[in-house]
Amino acid sequence: MQFKSTLIVVKDIQKSKKYYEDLFGIKMLVDYDGNMLLENGISLQEEKYWKKFLGRDVTYKNNSSELYFEEKNIESFVEKLEKFYPDTEYVNRLMTHSWGQKVVRFYDPDGNLIEVGTPIE
Repeated sequence: MQFKSTLIVVKDIQKSKKYYEDLFGIKMLVDYDGNMLLENGISLQEEKYWKKFLGRDVTYKNNSSELYFEEKNIESFVEKLEKFYPDTEYVNRLMTHSWGQKVVRFYDPDGNLIEVGTPIE
C-alpha cells in the first residue's frame, strides 16, 4: 500500500487553487470537476461533493489536523502572506520555539489549519 494524498474540503475550488498557488507555488496536476489533485500530495474537494459522498456536514476549523510546510526564508513568506491575504486569521504569528524553529500558523480561507516552519536541522 502507498499513501497518495491528503484531501481538504473547500467551499470554492478555484479560489483555493489560486490560494495554494499564490502562497506555496503548488500547481494543479489534474482537475476532476470538483476534485483537484495538486502537487505535493494535496487534493482539494468542493464541499458540495464531500457532503454528498459522506452524507454529513463539514466542520470547519476543527483544529484536528494541519498542513505542514517548511520554508528557509520564513520572514519573506510571512510578508507574502500578509501582502496577498491581509485578512488571514492567525493561530500564532511568527514565533520561535524553544528548540529554535520559527513557525507561523494560520487558517486558509476555508478554515484548514496550516503551519509553516523553518527546516528542523
